[in-house]
Amino acid sequence: MRVLIINTSERMGGAAIAAGRLMDALRNNGIQAKMLVRDKQTNQITVIGLNKSLWRIWQFIWERIVIWKANHFKKHNLFMVDIANTGTDITTLPEFQQADVIHLHWINQGMLSLKDLQKVLLSGKPIVWTMHDMWPCTGICHHARECNNYHQICHHCPYIYKGGKKDLSNQIFKKKLELYRLAPITFVTCSSWLKERASQSALLTNQEIINIPNPINTNLFRPRNKQEARKKCTLPTDKELILFGSAKITDKRKGIDYFIESCKILADRYPELREELGVVVYGKDSEQLKSLVPFQVYPLNYISSEKELVDVYNAVDLFVTPSLEENLPNTIMEAMACGVPCVGFQVGGIPEMIDHLHNGYVAEYKSADDFANGIHWALSESEYKALSEEACRKVSSSYSESTIAKRYIEVYNKITGDNE
Repeated sequence: MRVLIINTSERMGGAAIAAGRLMDALRNNGIQAKMLVRDKQTNQITVIGLNKSLWRIWQFIWERIVIWKANHFKKHNLFMVDIANTGTDITTLPEFQQADVIHLHWINQGMLSLKDLQKVLLSGKPIVWTMHDMWPCTGICHHARECNNYHQICHHCPYIYKGGKKDLSNQIFKKKLELYRLAPITFVTCSSWLKERASQSALLTNQEIINIPNPINTNLFRPRNKQEARKKCTLPTDKELILFGSAKITDKRKGIDYFIESCKILADRYPELREELGVVVYGKDSEQLKSLVPFQVYPLNYISSEKELVDVYNAVDLFVTPSLEENLPNTIMEAMACGVPCVGFQVGGIPEMIDHLHNGYVAEYKSADDFANGIHWALSESEYKALSEEACRKVSSSYSESTIAKRYIEVYNKITGDNE
């Protein structure tokens, strides 16, 4: 069976990483999987990149211009929404024509327009669409937050300045509604949290929605010698280390303010931690954290490979993710696979990954105080060895390549009629 996975980027972003890992998992389990991307970042022969051109840059800019105009020429939320008004017709490509299944992932910012999606749907190919956020089931946003308009029809969008009854979200919602009627799509959510929200959308009323998490290579992401890992990463061997990171540290959605406040609470409550605890941080703007938390901060250089990432996880004692919006974070999965317990807020798919007080700590949403409690509990009050073992066991049983590949193969077989 030939499966074509489609994603905007090959490596940048959580969806890209998850899509790439799924391709590897499928190939390791007998499926001829390839990946088609707008932005190709490696020399991997199973990944096909669209031809680069100035036209693609203009497509990206044009979409932002349309959003900017609809936003009354204000910049806020300019990159928080997508309208899919530009893209590429991929149905003429040989990889598309040869595929038995078309598997969509994150296809925004110039990969596929709604018109391109229409051609994909009308091609007659069986289609699976893995949702890495809420965009497929809303008008234009990737996370609806407290807004429930998508349950009936999007309008008065919170992301649009002075949004109205027939604003941009309403227009795109109606276009998607017509689009989804053209052919059946099997929607896959990576978490039960997202499945619940997708099921509430008027866009997906008559569509099949199933929940399959992302896979991870547990042969690569696994526990290793902590002291050796620290030496490789040039980190101290005499401190307890917590890890915090994201693509951009200062992104408010990643909870930087709550993390800073939690660190201050910990330092005030347990003064001895000022010397005993260190914060390892990776991502853009990581240097800025040095002056903001009362602990020694160890900013890491750009991590270019998964092997380096494995060393980083194995070098620390705890991974913290105060993110305010999440589906099924790859970072939590990676840390737990390496035997590193995690602390995160009760949001999105995080409570499905972290079993509270069993393999980590799930803190009350937006409570810096409880987040601080979680960090202290994991490091000082828990049975740390058991916590670490349970974290590793959870990933092996729930997210391994073979487990996830088998579930997707069952979906492919069902929609292609190949049930042998």
